[in-house]
Amino acid sequence: MKTYEEQFKNSIEHPEQFWEEAAKGIDWFKPCDQVLTPAPQYRWFTGGKMNTCYNAVDRHVKNGRGNQNAIIYDSPVTNTVTHITYNELLEKVSRFAGVLKALGVEKGDTVIIYMPMIPEAAVAMLACSRIGAIHSVVFGGFAPHELAIRIDHALPKVIITASGAIEGKKTLSYKPMVDKAISLSDHEPDNCIVFQREFIKAELDQEGDIDWDQAMADAEAVDCVELEATDPLYILYTSGTTGMPKGVLRDHGGHAVALHWTMKNIYNIDEGDVFWAASDVGWVVGHSYIVYAPLLKGATTIIYEGKPIGTPDAGAFWRVISQHGVKCLFTAPTAFRAIKKEDPKGEFYTKYDMSGFECLYLAGERTDPDTYHWATNLLNVPVIDHWWQTETAWAIVANCRGIEQLPIKPGSPTKSVPGYDVRILDHEGKEVGANVEGNIVVKLPLPPGTLVTLWKNKERFNQSYMSTFPGYYETSDGGFIDEDGYVFVMGRMDDVINVAGHRLSTGAMEEVIANHPDIAECAVIGTEEKLKGQVPVGLYVLKAGVERDEEEIRLELVKMMREQIGPIACFKEAKMVKRLPKTRSGKILRGTMRSIAGGKAFNMPSTIDDPTILDEIKDALLAMTPN
Repeated sequence: MKTYEEQFKNSIEHPEQFWEEAAKGIDWFKPCDQVLTPAPQYRWFTGGKMNTCYNAVDRHVKNGRGNQNAIIYDSPVTNTVTHITYNELLEKVSRFAGVLKALGVEKGDTVIIYMPMIPEAAVAMLACSRIGAIHSVVFGGFAPHELAIRIDHALPKVIITASGAIEGKKTLSYKPMVDKAISLSDHEPDNCIVFQREFIKAELDQEGDIDWDQAMADAEAVDCVELEATDPLYILYTSGTTGMPKGVLRDHGGHAVALHWTMKNIYNIDEGDVFWAASDVGWVVGHSYIVYAPLLKGATTIIYEGKPIGTPDAGAFWRVISQHGVKCLFTAPTAFRAIKKEDPKGEFYTKYDMSGFECLYLAGERTDPDTYHWATNLLNVPVIDHWWQTETAWAIVANCRGIEQLPIKPGSPTKSVPGYDVRILDHEGKEVGANVEGNIVVKLPLPPGTLVTLWKNKERFNQSYMSTFPGYYETSDGGFIDEDGYVFVMGRMDDVINVAGHRLSTGAMEEVIANHPDIAECAVIGTEEKLKGQVPVGLYVLKAGVERDEEEIRLELVKMMREQIGPIACFKEAKMVKRLPKTRSGKILRGTMRSIAGGKAFNMPSTIDDPTILDEIKDALLAMTPN
């Protein structure tokens, strides 16, 4: 067994040989002609033919694992636990692929999936990949306005949804939100397939509406189609620095090779192990580690429809781990902060048999040392922070337990994962020394499975990721690498904030506030919050001559934000100010305001037009800062 250092060195110095060996972990209809196509394309496994669904489902049945559980669906909100074997998953996926094919969905067509955390979401994703359709999963909590933007950008032939979901004590009806989104969009899908749930029924009263169960009853199962490794697998929209989301595009071959490799090498998961990523299929973690990676490996994955607390209590995670024999849990630090708040002494933990539990992985936001130590002391297993992005699909920096577990340094996700040549550059693009903060970048080429481009926007792909530091992928995160090679990620360099593991654009939130009829201009920044990591707060200036009650405006803005962004924005605080701090050229000094809100020292910007305004800004921000 090679050490971490040996594997990492080999991956950087000989990437073609490294990933050619990793590619043996999946089944190919035809081997590739070229492992790595050189710059400027940088494509992996060109000429290879395969199918992601075949590798995630069919081959395990063929290899004798058909009776093993593929999915365990655990839903405390509906009091349901269901086990789905690989045999059963194959039957469901191949039949639903037949439903899509009967509706005219073909290779290259797009399909939007707007679903709660139910097995049908995974079935829909796999069915798309089976026939070469490109799926775009949209988080079920997004408001119709946000869904409409994605409909107009992805131009789906079909939308797949469910009648509804349970969020806390509320029942959400999905179909009216989908109908509203379609009415707001210019593009109209041909069909909307609706999975009816027992606790809420949807009215299928629009032209093209189809009942999932009826369609499945009439469908014929279809086989996997042969696809190029470089064919697109899915679009996943992520917040950018403008209101228009970026459609990250992933391909079949590199994605399957990389995710299969990660299961053993990063998470130490083998065939038959139970792996649980407590996330949502609408986010990249759900794509990679609820659906694709565990199934590509032949493991058992958990689809959990619940919360870390309140469904029914702060022992929810321990119950799932104990009941289903979970080997590793992957979740966000937010979840553990919520559990710690409800059960600081860990009394619920002692009620369950956790003897089979080996490791906790945290990602989605920086793991603060306090949460790390609390979890470590409670669980008595390794607590591993690792860092990655929607764009990369898998970890950039991690402690690779399946290769060699390295000593943990609280506050660091450890070292670069094989395949990622991580560097720290200053703003002039020069590499800095140990312990010097700068821009975190990855020297090209990126490894397989990372974003190929942005859907319908190659120019923005180059502008967002490749142009600032030629020859490097720009992560837009800042941090440093210490003398031992450990990476420390300190925060975003742009206006995307991380609310409970969800990346949201403050620019999009500013567009919402700017639409308020009484507001002249505004700024939204992220402030630190103990439970959610970050939450947005807003500052606004009223139009001349307008006199309004500040609390009334705050409530109106909260309502607007919920309707147009969704409750996940967690927008609750807004304050009126006379002016916003700006440069002489008119640029709002958001970085300065972030420093003020966080209680951090800052240098007075030399370009500020009026330094005296910062006192009012400071008072307003401190009044809203949760901590």
